Amino acid sequence: MSGRDLELGVVGNCAYAALIDRRGEVVWCCLPRFDSDPLFSALLQGENPGPDGVFAIELVDFHHSEQRYEKNTAILVTRLVDRHGNALELTDFAPRFVHYGRIHRPLTLMRKLVPRGAPRVRIRLRPAARRGTGRCATTRGSNHLRYLTEEGAWRVTTTLPLSALVDEIPLVVDRDHYLIFGADEPVTEAVPHLVERFLVETRDYWRDWSRALAIPFEWQEAVIRAAITLKLAAYEDTGAIVAALTTSIPEAPHSGRNWDYRYCWLRDSYFTVHALNRLGATKTMEQYLQYLVNLIAGLGEGHLQPVYRIDGTPHLPEEIVPELAGYRGMGPVRFGNQAAEQIQHDVYGAVVLSATQMFFDERIHRQGDRALFALLERAGERARDHFNKPDAGLWELRNSRHVHTFSSIMCWAAADRLARIAARLELAERASYWREVATGIRRAVLARGYSERLGSLTATWDGETLDASLLLAAELGFLRPDDPRFLGTLARIERELKPDGSPYLFRYLVPDDFGTPEVAFTICTFWYIDALAAVGRRDEARALFEDLLARRNHLGLLSEDLDPRSGELWGNFPQTYSMVGIINSARLLSIPWEAAL
Repeated sequence: MSGRDLELGVVGNCAYAALIDRRGEVVWCCLPRFDSDPLFSALLQGENPGPDGVFAIELVDFHHSEQRYEKNTAILVTRLVDRHGNALELTDFAPRFVHYGRIHRPLTLMRKLVPRGAPRVRIRLRPAARRGTGRCATTRGSNHLRYLTEEGAWRVTTTLPLSALVDEIPLVVDRDHYLIFGADEPVTEAVPHLVERFLVETRDYWRDWSRALAIPFEWQEAVIRAAITLKLAAYEDTGAIVAALTTSIPEAPHSGRNWDYRYCWLRDSYFTVHALNRLGATKTMEQYLQYLVNLIAGLGEGHLQPVYRIDGTPHLPEEIVPELAGYRGMGPVRFGNQAAEQIQHDVYGAVVLSATQMFFDERIHRQGDRALFALLERAGERARDHFNKPDAGLWELRNSRHVHTFSSIMCWAAADRLARIAARLELAERASYWREVATGIRRAVLARGYSERLGSLTATWDGETLDASLLLAAELGFLRPDDPRFLGTLARIERELKPDGSPYLFRYLVPDDFGTPEVAFTICTFWYIDALAAVGRRDEARALFEDLLARRNHLGLLSEDLDPRSGELWGNFPQTYSMVGIINSARLLSIPWEAAL
């Protein structure tokens, strides 16, 4: 690993993704899906990685590197320079483009090597089996190698001598070379021609996609990179959206807060599709809605889980994988997530909120109809029945349950939006019914989730503590930004959730199952920025937003958490929540195009 460990780039095509470090090593890649076992796992192999789970192109006598994305694309370019001035430019991408009227997104990583001078490189390609550490059986063809794992066979086809891969002997790269790693399928045309053709088409796809975004005038590069990153977190086969591409990067050093985020949280996905919708990228929402419809249709009498596998199945048994030492040696490494077993009532609001735009946005191909409304009412009924019941809350506390105010507010949002949808569909009786439900929930929340003595909403009913999610009360429409109850909540959060003079917001500061949180939760700081803007404190909001943008890694990406002292990124990466925050805050704070031009 080189430099700061989360100085990583992402390439992907909405079927899979790979994380690549500043030296061009693929340090994390799960195939055939985001939640599969990793074929490349150096990110979680600790300070002394083993021989397997590696895909590195090592420059002999390495001196320094530079890394960038091609503008407005998911194509990553890494330039490696040795001590003698020789250089190797490495271009990595996952093909994605329209082919025969549909999106072509093969399980393939393409790598192009362009020399400057006479660089010497060593290729280390050893996909892993058995949870990311076992040795693959390997067979050799005329110009390819095959690797066998429990989940299938994989192949690399290359213009390089195969002995360079098999024996890992350094060689001088004196002309352009190509590597195609992916599913075990033969390459039926010249490798250079295929890679170059796919590179052009992939570049055109991403630039066309980016060109269609309705971006703000300011911070355009940051917003476009965030939008592309969110798009890469969507598993297009089912419509699911993962919370992050990794597992078990700890929230803070040696904290034990190591979780697997390679699954679809209904709450996180709502925020993701909402952000993309605001940019005009509605297709991800339409695909995600189909995923939701399948979940709701199979709900029966049970409760809706907060998180599901990306294929929509509910079982996510959590297990520790001792074979992997963990990020920087900070285990444990977990596959699966026990949160799937929790009760989190805010998910009912997340489901309805995710689908609401389908009924109001004329750009959307498949408009919401009465059949979809009837399905959403199932979620509304659960919200009506459970808004005042204890749950684990959005922060997924493992050993305590309370009636969480944010969960109740999200249940109110479900009823409120159902009333609006019913009115849109001219279902007067249902609109009246859901307005009455929403009014009753709101009255109860303000009676039990707001403290007159403290002048603030509280994290739990009849409690005295805070959590940062209460800042969303204004954005969700539960309270107006100028409501004294919201202003009081904001003031108290400012006093209590920014410890030791931190400019960044913690999600809460009460001990939980793992002690007191040590790092700021990045999306909470974005919520704070948005709240400042909503109450008219735009100069403060802009200053903090610029500060937070400066904490992104060298490619404009953010993880889940931020150390307020060192500025170091922690937590799973890249985190969709955090990238959503960039988009939302930029839109709120940017000067209008009309004023700028």
